[in-house]
Amino acid sequence: MNMSKHLIIKGREVVEDDWQVLRLAEPVEGAPAHDPATVAVPEGKFIVPLSLWLVQRELLAARTAAGEIAVWIASDERPETLKGLLDQFPLIAVDFPKFTDGRGYSIAYNLRTRLGWTGELRAIGDVLRDQLFSMQRVGFDAYSVRADRDPHDALKGLSDFSETYQASVDQKVPLFRRHPRPAPAAVNNDGAGI
Repeated sequence: MNMSKHLIIKGREVVEDDWQVLRLAEPVEGAPAHDPATVAVPEGKFIVPLSLWLVQRELLAARTAAGEIAVWIASDERPETLKGLLDQFPLIAVDFPKFTDGRGYSIAYNLRTRLGWTGELRAIGDVLRDQLFSMQRVGFDAYSVRADRDPHDALKGLSDFSETYQASVDQKVPLFRRHPRPAPAAVNNDGAGI
């Protein structure tokens, strides 16, 4: 297991994270893989893998109700698994195993638009400055940047662009509908096509 505690971007400021992310060790040849059913979740506030929470749901129920347990969704998992259960969590995180893996954007968008999640939505994993603006567009409001990156520098990525063209979670109306245009001049089509 790998646990980490560090600075994150929450809203538009850098704050100390009072949560720790619990990750199951990657399977290593010749060593047994961690079974989510047998992993003990230490005391404190932990964001646990969805797979672990699903199999230990009853065991973690009191801590979840006390706001000490949150879940993170892997890029190959479906957010619909949590349909009807979202109100139990103080936050939900979405893991980006590689910065080139865009499935987390779809997971975030679906959590916000289809499942109605209104709580904190955090990006974890291989999160870089260049992604933050797009992440906020699909509903992320907290970001745990990669350990070798400065969160103060990454914070600038949230304001890389001043205007957006497309509608999304953060802006429901596309640009062409937000800015008034003058009415087109009357066109006289008399004799058109002759």
